[in-house]
Amino acid sequence: MNSNFPSTPGTQNWFADKPFVVVSQNPRQRSTRVTAKNDSQQERRTPPSVVNLSLAIPTYGRNKVLIKTIESILKLHCQPREILVLDQSSKHDRETQQRLDLWQGMDVIRWIRIPKPSIPGAMNRALRIAVAPSVLFIDDDILPRGEFIRHHHEALRDRPERWATVGQIVQPWQEPSDVAAPRRSSGIYRDFDFPFCSTRDQDVTNVMAGNLCVRRQQALWIGGFDEGYVGVAYRFESDFAHRLVKSGGQIRFLGNAGIDHLMASKGGTRSYGKHQSSPSPMHAVGDYYYARKHTKHQAMVWFYSLRRLVKESFTRFHLLRPWLIPFKLVGEVRGYFLAKSLLEKQSSALQDPKQEDQ
Repeated sequence: MNSNFPSTPGTQNWFADKPFVVVSQNPRQRSTRVTAKNDSQQERRTPPSVVNLSLAIPTYGRNKVLIKTIESILKLHCQPREILVLDQSSKHDRETQQRLDLWQGMDVIRWIRIPKPSIPGAMNRALRIAVAPSVLFIDDDILPRGEFIRHHHEALRDRPERWATVGQIVQPWQEPSDVAAPRRSSGIYRDFDFPFCSTRDQDVTNVMAGNLCVRRQQALWIGGFDEGYVGVAYRFESDFAHRLVKSGGQIRFLGNAGIDHLMASKGGTRSYGKHQSSPSPMHAVGDYYYARKHTKHQAMVWFYSLRRLVKESFTRFHLLRPWLIPFKLVGEVRGYFLAKSLLEKQSSALQDPKQEDQ
């Protein structure tokens, strides 16, 4: 790999010219303890290795769990070239604000404030400002299962046909298991049922953005992430994967590049309420938008949409709580027509950045 990284103010690697930073595990101790490398009184530690990869963390409405996520990254032996925190939160609690300010001041992170919440918008911002040729996106409520950064970097190195890698994601109710893709569906449904908790490396055509590494130039070339996916932006990852594969790229699933998804109860997509009972279109619009965008025939759009409406509105959860069904149906119908409106506006996948990127 080329060791001559771009030199951008505020993005220099903080390991190169700063003492080791050890984040205290004592919740009462808010400051960090800085230990000089040549201090013989302190325990010697192996310096971390740094790979030419930018780590991006889009975040919205998260506090303690965001800090926990960043701390877990800083403990890894293999570190990214930079850590981008794409912050769409209007405010943070005092402790979170202080910690982010501290890390920003020490060049541990690049803290990018984004006033308008948009998951694909924040990820596009990361693609534009990243200094490394690859960008690894993670959720703001995860814990790594080993050196997942190194595995992503090595999987893309010397494999130009791979435009992206997606790592194992283990949900709270799951355990890692050696399973292959079921491949029960094809077309725009392909790999919707892929088991991201698998330990088996394999090529895929669908991704989850919570542990996704992309080649920056190729991602920008295909248009980045479509910002027409609003609200919880459901299916924006599938849309990106579909366009990437259609453009000639390959996606490799890495069973050894794992993370645990903590599923924080507040913030993130949960800021839009519970999808089972909300009349808001923001939970459903993405799926209808995806169907309209990637199907050639109107009959297929109707079939896809009707299938979703029935599947999402008459689950076991709803049959046990029938009074919630009307609210869910309202949200689905509103989502269908909002998707139609959004596509008619032909939203650009990458908005023209007028403002100066940090």
